[in-house]
Amino acid sequence: MATDSTAGLALVSTFCPDRVGLVSGITSHLFEQGINLRDATFAALGTGAEFSAVCELPAGLTVGEVQASLSSLPVLAGAEVKVTPFAFDPQPGPQAMITHRVEVSGGDQPGLVARLSEIFTQFDANIVRLDAQTLPDRAGERYVLRFSVSIPAERAEVCLSAAANTAETLGLTCRTEGV
Repeated sequence: MATDSTAGLALVSTFCPDRVGLVSGITSHLFEQGINLRDATFAALGTGAEFSAVCELPAGLTVGEVQASLSSLPVLAGAEVKVTPFAFDPQPGPQAMITHRVEVSGGDQPGLVARLSEIFTQFDANIVRLDAQTLPDRAGERYVLRFSVSIPAERAEVCLSAAANTAETLGLTCRTEGV
């Protein structure tokens, strides 16, 4: 059952082959239906692409109608489209406020995401965004991992040092910055 803060909210998710014009096609279509975007993400994942957004639906527009209309878009041909009611509070809590960015790069290391995310957990840091990519490099390939995190101020220095020490131990570089 939706509360006042969640009434008329939907989560729109698409996954399809990556192509030029995806974000424009999706967001223009949503705008034309009177839908307002709240938090949204887009990512190319290999040769695929994923778009997700919390959307405010105008009165009378159902999640089924939004899903059907998105599924009929040429830019989403062959896409997995899912539109569901959004039952969470759309206002981000304090743990969603990014305080630091951490970038680790170098050779790919199995378990790297797990090791670094465990460090953040130990220091009560919340991962708000995560991006990992394998990029071409002069020496072959370079793995780049970016975390946007919310770290309690009193734990930030030691948390960031632990992440940097872990990266260094693995022969990787680590850059951190406060936001």
